[in-house]
Amino acid sequence: MTDLNLINNCEKCTAGWQNFKHLTKDEMEVLNSNRYEAAFRPGEVMIKQGSPSSNALFMATGFARSYIEGLKGKNLIIDIEKPGNLILGPGAWANSRHNYSVAAISQVQACFVSTEIIKQFSHTNSVFAESLLSDYCKKSVRLHERMASLTQKRMAGRLADILIYMSDDVFGAEEYEMILTRQELGDMTGMAKECVVRILREFEDDGIIESDSSHVRIIDRHRLHDTAAKG
Repeated sequence: MTDLNLINNCEKCTAGWQNFKHLTKDEMEVLNSNRYEAAFRPGEVMIKQGSPSSNALFMATGFARSYIEGLKGKNLIIDIEKPGNLILGPGAWANSRHNYSVAAISQVQACFVSTEIIKQFSHTNSVFAESLLSDYCKKSVRLHERMASLTQKRMAGRLADILIYMSDDVFGAEEYEMILTRQELGDMTGMAKECVVRILREFEDDGIIESDSSHVRIIDRHRLHDTAAKG
């Protein structure tokens, strides 16, 4: 982790969390005077599962992966974090602990803000509180969908879900950089690396995608969605 201040203030930050727009001018000044920035290199842990949830983290640049550290070194990647995201799990209200870890995928610039300040804003600003709740609910829905995919779909359906998620939610493009390794794709879909490689090859052979080690291009979105839907 390195220190490098790039953001002059929260109000003018183009990558700021969208719900900060609900803060008053005075609240924005409190936010800006009580934040600190940190830069992370690829692979660096930004938040450690089980550590005190004393700070919320806001992504300014780069990508990170949120993951649950399981038994015997097994990880389950639950989300890809991108600029503008709030990273603050339910543990901040439940047991004051982070219930998952976050590690940088690329070079990341992030801001840390005291959890107590976020709670304070939610107590005094009802619109901000509602937007915070909305953010949590959207993440909850996505997590429930992920759990259903992992437990009810076959491997091809699980991988199709992730390729669509990367296209629609992470990059907003039919062609995108594959920022996860094949092993990390396995950690996100609950399968071995070898299975990921095999299914990607099958998708290519069927003319559904084109891919190499660093890029994916969706050719036949209808068939990819059909594979995801049928599981």
